[in-house]
Amino acid sequence: MALWLVRAGRHGEFEQKFLEEGKVYLTWNNLNHDLGKMDSKSTLREVLSETYPTHSKGKLTNHLGQIWAFSHRIQQGDWIVLPSKHKAAIHIGESTGTYTFHGNADNPFFHSIQVKWIDTDIPRSNFDQDILYSFGAFMTVCEVKRNDAESRVRAMKQKGWKSVGVPKVVISESDEIDLVDTSDTQADIEEVARDQIAKCILAKFKGHGMAWLVDAVLRAQGYATHLSPAGPDKGIDILAAIGPLGFGHPRICVQVKSGESPLDRQTLDQLIGVMQNVHADQGLLVSWGGFKTSIYREKANQFFRVRLWDQNDLIDQILSNYEKLNDELRADLPLKRIWTLAESSPDT
Repeated sequence: MALWLVRAGRHGEFEQKFLEEGKVYLTWNNLNHDLGKMDSKSTLREVLSETYPTHSKGKLTNHLGQIWAFSHRIQQGDWIVLPSKHKAAIHIGESTGTYTFHGNADNPFFHSIQVKWIDTDIPRSNFDQDILYSFGAFMTVCEVKRNDAESRVRAMKQKGWKSVGVPKVVISESDEIDLVDTSDTQADIEEVARDQIAKCILAKFKGHGMAWLVDAVLRAQGYATHLSPAGPDKGIDILAAIGPLGFGHPRICVQVKSGESPLDRQTLDQLIGVMQNVHADQGLLVSWGGFKTSIYREKANQFFRVRLWDQNDLIDQILSNYEKLNDELRADLPLKRIWTLAESSPDT
């Protein structure tokens, strides 16, 4: 059995479609050819050259390896890893079939593999950094082999998606994917960096420390705040309002959850009730573990009353306001801004 990374479009725009339909698609535009009938990579290369005549030889080689893997190498029983672009989570499924061609489908959904989703919204922070590095490979489709990743991820399922540790034997990076150009094994540096930041936050700001972190961000944004002490908070972690004394508007009631499991609708309802009790104009619900679908369904209905911050949103706010954060916090979370060359997306 193998472990495969498959992405749901350049910006994760097809993620919900993958999850709802129980399929992963090869999202290359205009590739309306039955790849299963191609018996060699040379035949596929000819088709790719005709379909994408402006692409360089190197780019075609990049595409060739990924498309061949999707259409010929993923087998029934293999596990599929789908990293979310919308939340700090990983979805994992099992292939229940092999490649299928859909000639009459809308572009780019001509190619699919049926998947039974084993679990969704697994927090990224549950995975060891070396596995996250592989999940951050700058590819749309690739087999993840490094450091015995496949057996470790399967073992994680048996432990409730908790880490099983890093093995002593390390497989060469060149074994990670079946491509000619080894530069294609580059990881998404931004994604890797965010994973490292997330692990630092989780280690240093667990429990009430997460509320302290959110309070510091709000202060950096110009709010006067009241931070509840550690212990039972009756649904109020932070009260915030504009102005030096906090008498301005909007008045915000904040609830912060540092757990790694997604929150359900009940937590949102509790926040809305507390907002009324303290005469808050709006609410902010911060959940490190993200939110269940029941909360996301209410997002539009509560747009003018409540904002939701998951792990990604909180990290975004920290990065945007980092220079304004207090010295103590920056000492606990030492970050440095760098510039690096932006890579182009691997899919078309």
